[in-house]
Amino acid sequence: MMSEAELTIPDNVTFEDAIALTQDLMGKMENNAISPSQVQETISALVASSNGARGFFVTYLSSESPLADYPSDEVLTALKTSPELVSELLVKNVAMSTAMAITHRRQENGSMAQGSARVQRRSIHLIQQLNHELIQQQAQQMRDSALTGKGEAEVAFFQRWGYDDQQRNAIAQALAQVIET
Repeated sequence: MMSEAELTIPDNVTFEDAIALTQDLMGKMENNAISPSQVQETISALVASSNGARGFFVTYLSSESPLADYPSDEVLTALKTSPELVSELLVKNVAMSTAMAITHRRQENGSMAQGSARVQRRSIHLIQQLNHELIQQQAQQMRDSALTGKGEAEVAFFQRWGYDDQQRNAIAQALAQVIET
């Protein structure tokens, strides 16, 4: 089992530290070397800050490990402790991975396209599992902006990353999978 010292997530955790901590956590999860309550506490602490949440998701969603394909109750419960951050990041992960899959296919980089598709699939699955009203709202806003070009924050997001019409349409289609009608 991990010692308590290893479970401590600093209040000012950096993005890089959060990646390393998540890699360590996932290794321990795969080897059953950590209790479910410690998993929940550690992820809750990570997703309490922007850097921690970003580092957690980039590692968890892109990992070769099957853990993210079958999120445990502890993972889901932990993610529910920071609904604002988790909602925003999961919706953006769907958008970014969808757009990047297209970019990688255009560049004929099949393995990178598969990796982006895996992140998209896992993000959508987590959104469906969490089934939170805030995620629904943010997914709807992002989808509407992708289709209409309106919505200040979302349009700025699309412009920042330079997404074209094909990418924005694919993002809208991906997000439609998680929006309850």
